[in-house]
Amino acid sequence: MSDLPLAGLRVLDISQVMAGPFCCMLLGDMGADVIKIEPPKTGDSTRHSMGFRLKGEDSPGFLALNRNKRSITLNLKDEDDRKVLYALVKTADILVENARPGVAARLGIDYDTLAAINPRLVYASISGFGQTGPWAQRPGFDLIAQAMSGILSSNGFPGMEPAKNSIAVADLGAGLFSAYAILSAVIGRQTSGKGQYIDASLLEAAMGLSIWETTELWGTGKAPTPIGSANRMSAPYQAVEASDGWFVIGAANQGLWLTFLQVIGRPELQDDPRYSTNAARVQNRLELIDDLAPTFRTRTKQDWIDALLAAGVPAAPILDYGEAVESEQAVARDMVQMVPHPVEGEFKALGFPVKMRGTPQQVRMPPPLLNEHGAAIRAELAEAGLLPAREAAE
Repeated sequence: MSDLPLAGLRVLDISQVMAGPFCCMLLGDMGADVIKIEPPKTGDSTRHSMGFRLKGEDSPGFLALNRNKRSITLNLKDEDDRKVLYALVKTADILVENARPGVAARLGIDYDTLAAINPRLVYASISGFGQTGPWAQRPGFDLIAQAMSGILSSNGFPGMEPAKNSIAVADLGAGLFSAYAILSAVIGRQTSGKGQYIDASLLEAAMGLSIWETTELWGTGKAPTPIGSANRMSAPYQAVEASDGWFVIGAANQGLWLTFLQVIGRPELQDDPRYSTNAARVQNRLELIDDLAPTFRTRTKQDWIDALLAAGVPAAPILDYGEAVESEQAVARDMVQMVPHPVEGEFKALGFPVKMRGTPQQVRMPPPLLNEHGAAIRAELAEAGLLPAREAAE
């Protein structure tokens, strides 16, 4: 749609795998013209990285992260192909890359070089640990960032092996933070007339999301340890076991706690000094859950969920992903979309996680085939006088 909020902005996506492609997909979903620049022959390594496929050569992981983009292949070690990139930079508003620090400079595509070509360029680098500091040259993946940010030490259950958050919070967080910084820089450019350099990292994204954990660290002087499904700031707020399985409850403030006690038939606990305040309940959480456990086992999880919700106390079943994407709420909110594709025919993809009433998003373009738009992009540059017609045809 031409009236999407980022229509008219051009993004050069020189990134692979997750954080950078996710960032650029978010910008494309909002209307930006995203041109994915990939290595010849192989393309984005995610095209081939997963152990299962649908019908075509591209993995489901690639398909999930690259809608609303066009693809062109360029060998950035080749001088002629770099000329094509430089021509694209003259037309671009934003560039995102995720090479290890120093690589872009060696290729001649670093911010200083490209800002000399287009001073309005907003340039974002996403790396494992950032462009500076003693860890800058370390290779960085989501698991590594979760380990070195503190997340791995506080996830899972006490006494068990370290448990990674199954969602790639460092990768996806870096993509989200980068999109936020990019759009902030674009807005700032309206006043300054100049772009700027953005330095984002998986480590800092993981740390930036660790709000409760660092609050506990500085508030108590002790590093947080694993607490399973519980919350560090309120109780009871976790999974509990009914007669037929587990469900979750969220009596996260004093009013909900008092209502919760009435629903479960345990009003005497409101006078217990161990549980009289939220702070006391958090401090004595394990005792509290032990006290509540026999009560929960007297009824089924659905009985408890129905009773608690009727009283306004948050409670929910624990859905697996199959159940979650097929739930009536996910269906009502269009969280699963069928995406047309020239090879796959159609495939399922997550819908848009925010809704815009005035400019609804849509999958304008399926994930591109490798170099699918290369000839058209070169022709556009030639028509604009930015690339000789002979080079555009190559």
